[in-house]
Amino acid sequence: MPEKPLDPQNAPTTRSFRLGVAGPVGTGKSSLIALLCRELSGRLRLGVVTNDIYTDEDARFLRSAGVLDPERIRAVETGACPHTAIRDDVTANLLAVEDLEADFAPLDVVLVESGGDNLTATFSPALVDAQIFVLDVAGGGDVARKGGPGIARADLLVVNKTDLAPHVGVDVERMHADASAARDGRPVIALSRTDRHSIDHLTGWLLGVLEQFRAGGHEPVDPGPMAPHSHADGTVHSHA
Repeated sequence: MPEKPLDPQNAPTTRSFRLGVAGPVGTGKSSLIALLCRELSGRLRLGVVTNDIYTDEDARFLRSAGVLDPERIRAVETGACPHTAIRDDVTANLLAVEDLEADFAPLDVVLVESGGDNLTATFSPALVDAQIFVLDVAGGGDVARKGGPGIARADLLVVNKTDLAPHVGVDVERMHADASAARDGRPVIALSRTDRHSIDHLTGWLLGVLEQFRAGGHEPVDPGPMAPHSHADGTVHSHA
C-alpha cells in the first residue's frame, strides 16, 4: 500500500534531514541512494553529497542514472581515508550540505554517501542526523556476525543484494538473524532492488524517521568511534 504523503507544512524551511549511508566498498551504497531517489523524488525534495578520495565517480554515476537534477548531486573529494571526511573533520561535507540547502531551499532530505571503507566506518552526529550501514550478501554470510560500530549501532542496517544469495551460497534468513542479534533490536532490512516488499520497507523506514525528525522526536545517536586499524603504509589510526 502506498505511504501517506508527508505534510509539507511540517517541513523545515532550510534545515534538511541529513542521512548518512556508509559501508564497505562494493556493497551498493550508490545504488541504494539511486533507489531512494527514484522512489521518493516525486514526494520529497532531495539532495545528495557523495565522497570519493580522488574522483567524483559516485556523483557521476548518480547523475548519469537520471535520478535527480544533476545540480542536486554534489561531490566531495576527501583526498584522504574516506572516514576522515565523515567523522574526523566533516567541514567539507557540511559545506556541501549547506550549499545544497541554500541553493534548493527547502530540501527535505540530503543523503550523504561515505566513500567505501571498512566495517568500522561511522558518521559524526555533527554531520548527519541518522545513518544507514550497508552490507551485501556477496561479502559473505558471516559478515554481520563480525560486528563493529556501524553494524551494531547505525540507525538502520541494510543487507543488500539478496537476489544474489543463491549465486554466492548465502542463507539470507540466517544472515538477517545474525544481524538482528548483533544489533540488539535495532532495525535490519534485507534488500533487493527486484523485491518490491523490501523496497517499500526501506522507503517506509526513511519516511518514518523523517516524520520523527520534523516532530522533534529524533536525536542523532553516535554509533561510536572507529576501532583502531592499520593502513597499507603500516600506520595505525585510532579515532577517539
